[in-house]
Formats: sequence, structure tokens, C-alpha cells
Amino acid sequence: MNEIYRVAIDGPSGAGKSTIAKAVAKALGIDYIDTGAMYRAIGYKMSSTGVDPEDLEAVSAMLEDTEIDFQAGDIYLDGEIVNNKIRTPEMSMMASVCSQIPAVRQKLVQLQRAMGTRKSVIMDGRDIGTNVLTDAEYKIYLTASAEERARRRFLELQEKGEEQSFESVLEDIRQRDHNDMTRELNPLRKADDAIELDTTGLDIDQVVQKVLEIVGR
Repeated sequence: MNEIYRVAIDGPSGAGKSTIAKAVAKALGIDYIDTGAMYRAIGYKMSSTGVDPEDLEAVSAMLEDTEIDFQAGDIYLDGEIVNNKIRTPEMSMMASVCSQIPAVRQKLVQLQRAMGTRKSVIMDGRDIGTNVLTDAEYKIYLTASAEERARRRFLELQEKGEEQSFESVLEDIRQRDHNDMTRELNPLRKADDAIELDTTGLDIDQVVQKVLEIVGR
């Protein structure tokens, strides 16, 4: 049996965590656990089964009978691939609602930890190394200057044809940093045993290479 190992990537908004994690997962041949997609999957199940997010008893009952897993880039909800069904604006809104429900957060952390005991995974978020996978073999805190992260986001918006000033994008990044770092439940911070990787001025391939060097596989 191959050795199981976990790679936890945390960091502020716009640091490129998901892009890097997906590329590293592909290079290592392990599963990328998209924690944001898990909230979308819960939102999709609530919508399709008619569960009211405010009915906490109904939510808890639904969660007891919920399984989520990732295999080869696909997300499975109760054994069904739901990739496209959860990538809608409605499910984005539902994911935001779900993330505020403590029972949902507890269930998803439980599922995320379980995945990390069954197989090698790479997971990214705000509190993976400090809360979800505290005993991960590799912890990386991926960051970049606020200006660099705003520049990347600004270019993304321009490509999509969305008009927004650089200053407003930068302000949004700084506000999100403040919110993430001061929230009451599992705030964003670098785990004591995490390696900090500043991606300012680096391209995707360079960052992926640095992560692979850290993991050493």
C-alpha cells in the first residue's frame, strides 16, 4: 500500500491557492479537495430536496445521510457526479448561506478529515493547516502582496469585460484579508509549522515547482 500524505495550503484571497493546488495534485497524481465545491454540493442538495437552510433540524437530518468525495477531478454527492450542477450562480449563493451554518461546517470538516485518512490529498482554504488537517505532513502558507493579488484579480476582471478600478479591487482584497483574519471561527493565520511561500512576482509554473520541491515527491 502506498504511503498516504496530506498537503494543506492556506492563504489570503487571491494568492492562487486553488490554481496551484489543482496543478500540484495533477503533478503528484493525488486528489485535489475543493472545499468550496463541497459547500456548493450541500447547497445543491438542500435546493433539490427542499430543505430550508433556516430549519436546522431538517438540515441536521439531511447531513447525517450525506457523503461527498473527489475522484480524478470529479465531485461526487451521494455517489452522483455533480460537477456542472453545482457551478451556477444560484449554487454560489446557496454555498454562502450554507457556510454560515455551524452543523454544515462541522460535517464538511469531518468529511475532509476522513478523505485525508483514506488517500493522499491536497486541500486549500483559510484554515486547513490550523483546523481541518492539523497533522498534515506538508503545510504551506501561500501569500503575495495585496497589490500583487489585486493586480491578478484586476486582470481577470478585465478579461471578463468587467469594469472596476484597480483601487476598488485593492480595497476589496484588503477588506477580505481583514475579515478573514479577524473572524471569530477559525480565522486565517499561518500555522506554526507551515512553510510560507510568497508568490509575488512568480508565475504559476514557478510556484508549482516550489510546492513540489517542498513536498519532495
